Amino acid sequence: MITTDGHLLGGRVRYSQPATGFRSGIEPVLLAASVPARPGDRVLEAGTGAGAALLCLAARIAGVIATGVEIDPAMAALAASNVRANGFGGIDIIVNRIEDARFSHPFDHAIANPPYHPADGSASPIAGRDTAKRGSTALMLTWIECLSGVLRDRGSLTLIVPAGMIPACLAAMTTCRCPCIDLFPLWPKPCRPAKLTLLRGVKAARGPMRLMPGLILHQPDGAFTAAAQSILGGGGALPLDE
Repeated sequence: MITTDGHLLGGRVRYSQPATGFRSGIEPVLLAASVPARPGDRVLEAGTGAGAALLCLAARIAGVIATGVEIDPAMAALAASNVRANGFGGIDIIVNRIEDARFSHPFDHAIANPPYHPADGSASPIAGRDTAKRGSTALMLTWIECLSGVLRDRGSLTLIVPAGMIPACLAAMTTCRCPCIDLFPLWPKPCRPAKLTLLRGVKAARGPMRLMPGLILHQPDGAFTAAAQSILGGGGALPLDE
């Protein structure tokens, strides 16, 4: 695999990823920033790719213990290489489907940036990118079931999903005893519809869901807002409940 070397969080994290095919955007960085983890907490990620989300999480929270599950052996190997390059000893990468993975302990938090491109859409000429992005409602529901099933009571499940998948995700989270408590829109610019949304569920929660103000990512001229830059470049947290 031909890779390119770069960085995340304004240079705090070294990050190599495929030169072609599926390349990380800002989604895993925002996802990592939203995890309400503390040192010593166990975090599970489905579809970890080259490890961007877990690397950013480990850079923000020292002592976090994380497991990434990745179906593509080459991507899993790249994620493990990125972990070693950054000296993060608390991250393990395993090659498997999240549906088939088995764990010996519950997790405090689970996260995913699931495949959500329509199953009947045009196929990418690059097989790895097609696998990473092509999803379906059924696959989304399966991931939610698997991730919520390994959480301890009061553990959190955080997803970043397109707006059109929100109804199906909310229904699945409720069915899996991990109801959504915070819906957090990611506005591309002021007065623009949100294409992506962060959903936070809590295992065995009883409170009502809250629609939060969300985060505006870009200024009218296209530059990142100060709030977005503090996360993407500064490594700050993104509390969904504030």
